[in-house]
Amino acid sequence: MTAVETTTPDAVYEGSSVELRDLSLAYGDVAVVRDVSLTVAPGTTTCVIGPSGSGKSTLLRGINRLHDPASGDVQVAGRSVLGDKPDDLRLRIGMVFQHFNLFPDHTALENVALAPWKVKGLSKAEARRLAEERLREVGLGERMDHRPRDLSGGQQQRVAIARALAMRPEVMLFDEATSALDPELVKGVLRLMAELCERGMTMVVVTHEMGFARKVADQVVFMDEGEVVESGTPEQIFDHPRSARLQTFLSEVL
Repeated sequence: MTAVETTTPDAVYEGSSVELRDLSLAYGDVAVVRDVSLTVAPGTTTCVIGPSGSGKSTLLRGINRLHDPASGDVQVAGRSVLGDKPDDLRLRIGMVFQHFNLFPDHTALENVALAPWKVKGLSKAEARRLAEERLREVGLGERMDHRPRDLSGGQQQRVAIARALAMRPEVMLFDEATSALDPELVKGVLRLMAELCERGMTMVVVTHEMGFARKVADQVVFMDEGEVVESGTPEQIFDHPRSARLQTFLSEVL
């Protein structure tokens, strides 16, 4: 088992609100997300749960314009972002995927410093200093000069999270960020995500980790067949589910 380094929880974030208004997304003629309305308050964590194929990941991709909505609106900090350039929006909204998508021939430090240098226009020295801070923050201060092949899956995912944080986002989206990890590495990444929540980051997390959702989320959203079936506090969703669809889902995953 690979030891998990402790993080250095020194950064405080000022997350922004996210509001979805009747958001619908489609692939061709196939509606994948239908009329989703959802409010995520600044500095809170919303966990999205539901069966595979229910539209959870597509919903995240709609928030940061990796997939343009068919209808509806996405607002960040009270303003619609559908008219923004997608690349400008992604400076404000970080996203961490199931797979790490790191550059294999770059070190962890280079992977994290690249976007602040190339995209945000920081000097190489400034980008490197920022990357060092973010890597220490996620517990990889001792592994900055390692390439992805020399890092465990959990460490690679931490590099991916540090890379997103280096852009100083207002919102972080996590798309099943632990699903590609070996079980013994999952807890370390979830612990890091919980620390980001405690430090004020606004987060929307698609997850199959029900224990994480129960413990960390301010709001849990249950999706099925492209729709929000039920939403509420963790206690409401897990202890007092109202819909038969949610009751059936929980009986299969808990």
